Amino acid sequence: MQLGLIHSYADLPPEFHTTEQPAVPSDPRLLIWNDVLADELRLGEALRPHAHELFSGQKLPEDAQPIAMAYAGHQYAHFVPSLGDGRAILLGERHDRGGVLRDIQLKGSGRTHWSRGGDGRAAVGPMLREYLVSEAMHALGIPTTRSLAVVSTGEKVLREDALPGAVLTRVAASHVRVGTFQYFAARGNTAAVQTLLRYCIGRHYPALASSPAPALDFLGAVAQRQAQLIAGWMSVGFIHGVMNTDNMTVSGETIDFGPCAFMDPYDPRAVFSSIDRHGRYSFGNQPAIAQWNLARLAETLLPLIDADTERAVELATAIIEPFIAQFDTAFLDRLRRKMGLTTAEDGDAELASTLLQLMRDATADFTLTFRAMADALSPASGQALREQI
Repeated sequence: MQLGLIHSYADLPPEFHTTEQPAVPSDPRLLIWNDVLADELRLGEALRPHAHELFSGQKLPEDAQPIAMAYAGHQYAHFVPSLGDGRAILLGERHDRGGVLRDIQLKGSGRTHWSRGGDGRAAVGPMLREYLVSEAMHALGIPTTRSLAVVSTGEKVLREDALPGAVLTRVAASHVRVGTFQYFAARGNTAAVQTLLRYCIGRHYPALASSPAPALDFLGAVAQRQAQLIAGWMSVGFIHGVMNTDNMTVSGETIDFGPCAFMDPYDPRAVFSSIDRHGRYSFGNQPAIAQWNLARLAETLLPLIDADTERAVELATAIIEPFIAQFDTAFLDRLRRKMGLTTAEDGDAELASTLLQLMRDATADFTLTFRAMADALSPASGQALREQI
């Protein structure tokens, strides 16, 4: 069976990826199937009876070209020059009903070239959790990778205990990360950075195709999307948990739902990773980390911004420095809607700050506070406000 896949990323030079084959599961069974997303991808009903085979690795689509993508990344500020898809395999891409090219990727499908001693597998629990959280983010209107299916493998995955294994089918505008650019920049491969830049502009920012300064404008466009994304996260109390540079996409989508959570009592210091002992990726630090990650992206683009390194740094800095202000504007706009403010006034930022401080002092639940505000209004006004929560 074919899925109508194309292979724009696999068509890039060999250093961008490795050819892989997923592990063949012994007894795949479909646990959950996303009918809505399947329809968006124009995947017909005839596919569903075969989903347990096609999206587990047991029997790949005939037109799949499975690859694992190369990338690097800063993990907790420490640079790792070679990471890559250690437990994910890209089957190919497909245009959705809106004409957007979407990756279709298996996660937890076994070892790849990049596994670094890991087994490349995933357990049922975390894969179902990613399915639920990613689809919740989508329903909340926040850009995110999506989940098409979870298939159990019939095999055990050894962690602290033996757990039932599973494969998640993940869908994204792409899986290109800041760390993808870092992988080639760390090797001094400016030509590959240029190729990747051209690819990302064509796929995600086509309006920049004729830009006289494509690298600089690309950096600015990524920064704008990240400001909106982080504002979206924080407006619903979402803590990503591990904002490494290999977990930040250049498309502006949320990716890699590991130790993430929706915050209950409001606390800017809240973290949801057991190894984040110093709060690097705490709720309130997310805008600053996004800015730090964007600075790492800027470093990879410097040779393409200007031949004069000093001038390139100056131009890139002018893009990166305003990021926090861009985030503040986007976040305040979302808080206005959550507070029921229909116009922008000079005192709105102070009002929002006071509310958040009161919530922190009282350890008030982030979501329920806004819900209670909506419930206190008239039915019509309350309903309009609840739609913003």
